[in-house]
Amino acid sequence: MQLNILLADDDQSSRFQVGEFLRELGHSVVECENGYESLKTFQTGQFHMVLTDIKMPKMTGLELLRKLKSMSDGQDFDIVLFTGHGDMGSAIEALRLGAYDYLLKPINVEELAAITERIAERQALRRENKILNDKFEIVVQAATKETRQELSRLKAAYLKSVGLGSMCIYSESMKNVFQYARKLHGDPAVPVLIEGETGTGKEVIARYIHYGDGAATGPFVDINCAALSPSIFESELFGYEAGAFTGGLPKGQKGKIDMAEGGTLFLDEIGEIPVDLQAKLLRLIQEKEFYRVGGLNKIKTGVRVICATNVKVEEKIELGAFRQDLYYRLSVGRIFIPPLRERKEDIIPLAKQFLSDLATEKGKRFSRISNGAADVLLSHHWPGNVRELKNAIEWALLMWDDTELKPGHLGILQKNKNSSIPPETNGAGVIDHRNFILPPGGLPIEEYNRNIVLKALQLKNGNKTETARYLGISRRALYSRLDHPDK
Repeated sequence: MQLNILLADDDQSSRFQVGEFLRELGHSVVECENGYESLKTFQTGQFHMVLTDIKMPKMTGLELLRKLKSMSDGQDFDIVLFTGHGDMGSAIEALRLGAYDYLLKPINVEELAAITERIAERQALRRENKILNDKFEIVVQAATKETRQELSRLKAAYLKSVGLGSMCIYSESMKNVFQYARKLHGDPAVPVLIEGETGTGKEVIARYIHYGDGAATGPFVDINCAALSPSIFESELFGYEAGAFTGGLPKGQKGKIDMAEGGTLFLDEIGEIPVDLQAKLLRLIQEKEFYRVGGLNKIKTGVRVICATNVKVEEKIELGAFRQDLYYRLSVGRIFIPPLRERKEDIIPLAKQFLSDLATEKGKRFSRISNGAADVLLSHHWPGNVRELKNAIEWALLMWDDTELKPGHLGILQKNKNSSIPPETNGAGVIDHRNFILPPGGLPIEEYNRNIVLKALQLKNGNKTETARYLGISRRALYSRLDHPDK
């Protein structure tokens, strides 16, 4: 989810660096140099997040926090403050006043990325819960034809809002996937593991297991395991009791399991969960109980657990990075989503669906796909799967307005294909990760891995998010490799 962020900092250099980093993550940022300017700017727009330094002239960050919290315009937003090591008292006071979190200066970009990721999840959850509270039963009671048509429209809007509005099922393999997912929807006691490459639609399947063909009564709470640092993962998942650690809320805080009570907890990129927490997750799945961080009381829960991964868990088990007993438990409801290149019969119908939906959304004239464009789509390898296909169609509609999609409109696919081979190869061949010959004199593996990361970063023009996606690792893992070359 893209966040609208208000950034307040009187230090121009620091403000510029933080603002540019947030924009690189895909967020919209408005910068202000003091508290008064921030307060006026906040009243003129809709912001999801406010990032403010505590020490500023004229109006401190704490004063800005108090004024923003006193506003009663119904706007949902989260506040994060910057503080120095010697001003922890102000940071704790900020938490008491309702701040979401704080960051120590100088800013650690990995921590900033993790906080914005969590706030994006909170904002999406708020919007989703608002939809879940819609009173469909009031509409159902009316028996007139007009009311039934309105109900159908509302249901379509509801399914679209929860990410299920334009599900397209064409190939036999995907029909089998959705048929099995429908069975799992009816048995919340069964844990689920969804496996598939990046962009195949694992979260769509997870949402379908939760929502089914209609409205669900419980919440759907998702966590990107790769976006949370190990130090905060446990408290984010299980919550914590008062006094569990320095800087925590005085009354403690509930975790994502509590938020998902009666519904579904979706753990994306489950392969990134710390090994020492996997036993606790296994206990949650098997015994339906958990302990909060710093807590002594056992808490019962009825939450359903769905996990997803784009890596081969069996390989992580062999490396000791994933518990075998947890994998076996999750495999009770195992679903594998085949990549798009293995179900070519889905490509053209999906492209037509995306073309129709996006043309309507963007006010473009596109209504059909030419034979030449269809050949281009069918011949592409689709390493990014369905997500890449949608992006290609969206790019075409962004660049052109025509009645028919033609090969020339899909130049981004040829560009990506060409850019997959760096121009500075100096005669070196493209890496084939399955068929290769090792040099007889030895291989400095750490240097080799480091060079791969750097070349990938160069290939993606320094965009770390795209680089992590290209390498098939999390953004957190990429930052770790860049900061620590020996990893």
